[in-house]
Amino acid sequence: MERVRSPWEGTWNIVRFNWPFYAGAAAACALLWLLGAGLHQPLAWWLRLAALGVAGAALASLLVSAYVYDGSGMYRLDWLRGVAPPRPAAVVNVHAGFDESSHLLQHYLRPASLTVLDFYDPAAHTEPAIRRARRARPAFPGTRAVPTSQLPLPAQAADLVLLLLAAHEIRHEAERTAFFREAGRITRPGGRIVVVEHLRDATNFLAYSFGAFDFYSGRSWRRVFGRAGLRVVREQKITPFVSVFILTHADSAG
Repeated sequence: MERVRSPWEGTWNIVRFNWPFYAGAAAACALLWLLGAGLHQPLAWWLRLAALGVAGAALASLLVSAYVYDGSGMYRLDWLRGVAPPRPAAVVNVHAGFDESSHLLQHYLRPASLTVLDFYDPAAHTEPAIRRARRARPAFPGTRAVPTSQLPLPAQAADLVLLLLAAHEIRHEAERTAFFREAGRITRPGGRIVVVEHLRDATNFLAYSFGAFDFYSGRSWRRVFGRAGLRVVREQKITPFVSVFILTHADSAG
């Protein structure tokens, strides 16, 4: 497969879309260190220790992101082997405003037809990083803007529906449940829905500290899938920080 992703592209995206966080962390470190320099012990040591803690947390999140998005091979998509149905004819890729995967999927899954849906809603998805990301990358040709409550495709239209690090942007559980019910509707019997997500677990807390609250627990995801009429066929890891849920209809034997 020809190269369609630049080296360290993921790391660079993390930095440029989240630069206020890293700038704020650097400023906090400098301020704590300078304050410590003008105080007596032991308070000076505590402030310097706090500065090192802030720096360590920011660096850990960046290093883990570099590993996940550039070093792990996640975007080579080899993990899709054995996850996707064999030779899918119709693939739907759903994202939340920043699409890093459609151009890769087009190469990897050819000659399957690829439909790209974007559920980004500027009124609901107010995170500044998403707005920066959308300005930086043009939409994949033919991308359709959709609401989470109604995907504009016929029933059983897709062999494979993919959500790669996108579904957690649907912040309300009832809305996530309705969305996955729609994803099930457009998936044919025996087809697959593949959800890739960070989880709110100990591993991601170690990597992202309070940033892990942006994610949902595995238990929360399984509850949503069950309420949407879907069944987890298999759950696996791409890295210790990223989980893959392979779903099908709850009444399907596949």
